[in-house]
Amino acid sequence: MKTAGALTTLSMALLLSACGGEAETTIERGPNPKLPEPQRGLLPSMKIAEPAEWGDKVPTVPDGFSVTAIATDLKIPRQTLVLPNGDILVAEGRGGNAAKLKPKDVIASYIKAQGNTKVKGGNRLTLLRDADGDGTYETQSVFAENLNAPYGLAFHEGNLYVANQDAVVRFDYQDGQTQASGAPTKVIDLPSAINHHWTKAMTISPDGRYLYVGIGSNSNIGERGMEVEADRALVWQIDAASGMHKSYATGLRNPTALTIQPETGQLWAVVNERDELGPDLVPDYLTSVQEGKFYGWPYAYWGPNADTRVQPHKPEMVDITIKPDYALGSHVAALGVDFSIPEMGEQFANGVFVGEHGSWNRDNPVGYKVIFVPFADGRPAGEPIDFATGFRGDDGKTRGRPVGVTVDPKGALIIADDLSNTIWRVTRDQ
Repeated sequence: MKTAGALTTLSMALLLSACGGEAETTIERGPNPKLPEPQRGLLPSMKIAEPAEWGDKVPTVPDGFSVTAIATDLKIPRQTLVLPNGDILVAEGRGGNAAKLKPKDVIASYIKAQGNTKVKGGNRLTLLRDADGDGTYETQSVFAENLNAPYGLAFHEGNLYVANQDAVVRFDYQDGQTQASGAPTKVIDLPSAINHHWTKAMTISPDGRYLYVGIGSNSNIGERGMEVEADRALVWQIDAASGMHKSYATGLRNPTALTIQPETGQLWAVVNERDELGPDLVPDYLTSVQEGKFYGWPYAYWGPNADTRVQPHKPEMVDITIKPDYALGSHVAALGVDFSIPEMGEQFANGVFVGEHGSWNRDNPVGYKVIFVPFADGRPAGEPIDFATGFRGDDGKTRGRPVGVTVDPKGALIIADDLSNTIWRVTRDQ
C-alpha cells in the first residue's frame, strides 16, 4: 500500500507539473536583465525531456561551418582538453550521492533522469587522436581509468591535472602518450560529503602555478543547513606544487566551468543559479571571478536582490553581493565555457562559447545549445549568438545535451554531448 501511495503521489505531481501554470515570459540575457517578481508554489513546472537518436541528423551550425561526430559510444563525456600535440582528452563519468530531502526532490530526480543517458559513467579519460590531420580521429582509446567522476581538466608543461569529484590528481605526461604511465598523484582532497553538486570545474593559470577549482553548493538555498555548506559554493585557488589552497571567491552557487581570458589572465566562470522562484528566476550567468568577492549565494541573487526564503536573513551579506557580468537566462544550465581565437573566423574571434545543457524545470524548455557571447574591450558586449543548435528539435525530441566546450588551437570547437555520448567537432569550411 505504501508503494501504491507513493506512486499515486508521484503521478499526481507529474500531472500537476505537466499542466504548468507558470506564465512564460521572454528570457532576459545580457549585462542588465530585467528580473521578474519571484513566484512561489508547491512545485516548479517540470518538462520531461524526450530523448531520441540523432540518426542522420547533426547539430545545426552557422553558414560557413561544418560539424562532425569525432567520437561516439562514450560513457558520459563531460569536459574535454586539447593537448599540445592535438590529441583530445575526454573526462567521462557521473557523480553525486546526495540524499533526497523532500517529495519534490524525488520528483525532480525522476524528471531529470528522463533526459539523461542510461549509460553507466566511465570514470575514465578517453584519448582521441587524428594522426594524419584529416579531421578523422581514428584512435579512440582509454588513457586512464578507475577515476572518481572526473570532470575538470587542465594541463601545463608535462603535468596533466584531473578534478575528480573528491580530489584533484596529477598525471605525468609526455608528448604523444596514449596511456597514462601509472597511477596519478593526489594534489589535494576536495569537499565531497553529500555532493549535491558534484562536478568540480577546473582551469589553470597561464604560468601553471595555480589551479582554480569550482565547488558547487550542497543544496538549493541552504535547506540542508549551512554547516554542510562549508567550503561549498565557491572557487578555490590551489598551489599546484604544494596543494595549499584558499577560497578565491565565494557565493557562487554552482560554478560549473572555468576559463582564463588569454589577454588579461582574468578568471571567468559560468554559474548555475538557484531554483523554485519561477521560470524566469534566477538567471544562470557568465562572470569574471574577482578575488575576495562574494556573489550572493544563498542570501542574494543578481546583485543585492535578497532571497527572502533564506533564514536567518543576513542584510550585511546582501549588501556586499557582486552583480555578475552577463545573464545567460534562467535554468539554461550552462556547463561549459571557453574563450575563442581568431582562427574561428571574424564573427566568432572575440568572445566565449558557452555550452548550455538545458532546463528541466520550465514549461518552455531553454538551453540545449551552444551559444557565443561576443566581447569588446575585455567584457561581454551585445546579444548572444546561437552557434550549435538542434540538440532539442522542433519535434520536442532531445537528441543531445551540450556540456563542455573547448576551442582547439587549429580553429575548431569541441563539444561534449552527454546524452548521445558523442564528441562533436565544428570547423570552418575551407
